[in-house]
Amino acid sequence: MNVWTVELSALLAAEGVVDAIASKSDLSFCRRRKTSSGNQYKNEDVKKRAGDHNGRGAAFALSQVVQWYDRNFTLEFPMFLMSKSVTLCVVIVAFFLNLTLQAEDSRPPNVVVVFTDDQGYGDVGVFGAEGYETPNLDRMAAEGRMFTQWYAAQAVCSASRTGMLTGCYPNRLGMHGALGPGSAHGLNPEETTMAEVFKSKGYATGIFGKWHLGDHEKFLPLNQGFDEYFGIPYSNDMWPMHPTATQFPPLPLIEGNEWLRHADEHDQKMMTTWLTSKAVDFINRNRKNPFFLYVPHPQPHVPLYVSDRFAGTTENGLYGDVIAEIDWSVGEILNAISTNGLDENTLVVFTSDNGPWLSYGAHAGSAGPLREGKGTAWEGGNREPCIMRWPGTIPAGTVTDTPGMNIDLLPTFAKLIGAELPEKDIDGLDIWPIISGEEGAENPHDAYWVYYKQNELQAIVSGDWKLVLPHLYRTLGGRECTDDGLPIKYDNVKSGLELYDLSKDMGEKENLAESMPEKVAELMEFAEAARVELGDKLTGREGVGTREPGRLTEEERIALEKKHWPNGKKKNGKKK
Repeated sequence: MNVWTVELSALLAAEGVVDAIASKSDLSFCRRRKTSSGNQYKNEDVKKRAGDHNGRGAAFALSQVVQWYDRNFTLEFPMFLMSKSVTLCVVIVAFFLNLTLQAEDSRPPNVVVVFTDDQGYGDVGVFGAEGYETPNLDRMAAEGRMFTQWYAAQAVCSASRTGMLTGCYPNRLGMHGALGPGSAHGLNPEETTMAEVFKSKGYATGIFGKWHLGDHEKFLPLNQGFDEYFGIPYSNDMWPMHPTATQFPPLPLIEGNEWLRHADEHDQKMMTTWLTSKAVDFINRNRKNPFFLYVPHPQPHVPLYVSDRFAGTTENGLYGDVIAEIDWSVGEILNAISTNGLDENTLVVFTSDNGPWLSYGAHAGSAGPLREGKGTAWEGGNREPCIMRWPGTIPAGTVTDTPGMNIDLLPTFAKLIGAELPEKDIDGLDIWPIISGEEGAENPHDAYWVYYKQNELQAIVSGDWKLVLPHLYRTLGGRECTDDGLPIKYDNVKSGLELYDLSKDMGEKENLAESMPEKVAELMEFAEAARVELGDKLTGREGVGTREPGRLTEEERIALEKKHWPNGKKKNGKKK
C-alpha cells in the first residue's frame, strides 16, 4: 500500500477550498510526497488552534481520515477515473467541510444583554423618541424583533436587576428597592444567576457597567458567575454630589474585586465610552468561544453625563445626548459581532431596568403614551422598550405585542444552550416561541405579578388585561418640572380597584372595573395565588415561597462601612 500525505493548499487553492478549510478548521497544510514508512502517515505543520481532542487537534482528525481512506479505498469506485491523491483530497475536503458545519451547528449561541438605567418606553426611535435619533437601535429593530409589551420585574434598580439575573420575582429573594452603599444584604450567592447558567455550559462571562446587587465583595459579580467585571457597584447618583442627599460616600470604580479609585466627574463622562470599549474587547477576545456579555449602562440615570464627543449633538438637550451615546455604544457592539463573523450565532437583547424618573424633568426620559414612570406599578413604571436581534433566527423587522418579562430571559436562555434550570424555584418561563416569532405563540404565564415597595402587590397583568389593586402611588399630577437637573417632590395618591384593557388603552385611562366584574374576579384569583406564594404587605399576608437574601455578618458590615466612610458614616440628611 502506498503511503501519502497531501498538500491540500497546492492541489485545491485554485478553487479556494483550502482557504475555507483553513479558516474553519485551523488546518494549515500537509506536504504531498511518497514515503518509505509503510502504513505510517506523517502530518506536518498542522496548526492545533481548533478543538483540542485531548491534545491531538486537527492533526489527529486528519490522520483518522487518511487511515480510513487507506483502509477503505478500493477499485470499487471506478466512476471517479481520477488519481488516488486527487480522490483523497476530495474525501478530506468533504470531511472537513462536514466537520465544520457540524461544529458550527453544535456551537451554542453567544448572548449579549444591554440593560440601560431609567430609560423610558418612549426613549428609542422606533418607540417614538423625539428630539434625537437612535439609528443603531432602529437597525436592531429592522434586523430583529420589537416587543411592545415587555416588563421589568419591578420598577426600581436593584429589584429589577435581581429579576432579570435570577428569573425570580425579586421579592421572592428578599430583594426590594435600590440598595445603597454599605448595604448589609445583597443577592444571595446561593441563588443561581444567569451568568452561572452560562458558566455551566462553558461560556465566558463578562459584565461591564452598574451592578447594584450588593457592594460587599461576596455579593459582587465575580462571586455570582462572572469571569470579568468593570464598573460601579450601585447607582451613579449615590455619591457626595447628589443634589439632595448628604449621606453618600465617594463612588468606587471597581475592576474584578478591586476598588480602583473614587470616581470623579471625568469618570462619569467617560463611563459609556469605557464600558463600550470593554465590551468590544471582550467580544474580540472570545470570538472563538461561546460567551455571555452583560452591559448594564449606568446612564441615563441621573446625574446625566456624556462624553465631549456627543455633548450638544441632539435637539433634546443633555438627555438626548446621553441616549445618542448609548445608541452609539449599541452600534459598536453590533459592529464587533459582525466584524468577528458572529452575527448568525449571537442573540442581542436591549431593554431597560425601569421607566423614567419623571421628577427630574428635562433630565428624565419619556414614558411615551404610558401612565406615570419609575417607582410605580403603572405601565410607565415597568413597561420597557425591548428589541432582540439574531439574524437568521429571529424574524427581521417584526413586532409582537405578546407580553414578556425580564424574569423569562434566564429560563429561555437555559433552553437555548441546553443548560439545566436552577435547582431552586424560579418564576420565569421559556418564551422562545414568542421571541422566535412562532406562529400562534402565546405567553405561558397565567399572569404577571406586579410588586413594588416592600412586598406590596400592586397590580396583576394577564394578557391584554391589567388589574390595579388599591395602593398609594407617587405622581407629579401634571405639574411642570425643572430643566436644571434638580427634582421636584411627588404627591402621594391612592388608587382604587381598577381594570384596564391594555390592547386598547395602554395609557390606562378608562377604568372598566365596574362594567366587567367577571374579569375583575378572574384576575383577583391570580392576585390570591401571588399572595399565597410571595405574600402581600398591603393585605398583611406572608408568602410560603420566599427566600432570604445574602446577609453580612456584623464584622463584615463594620468593615464595609469603614471602607466607605473611613472617618465615620454620615447621617442621612437632605441638602438645602
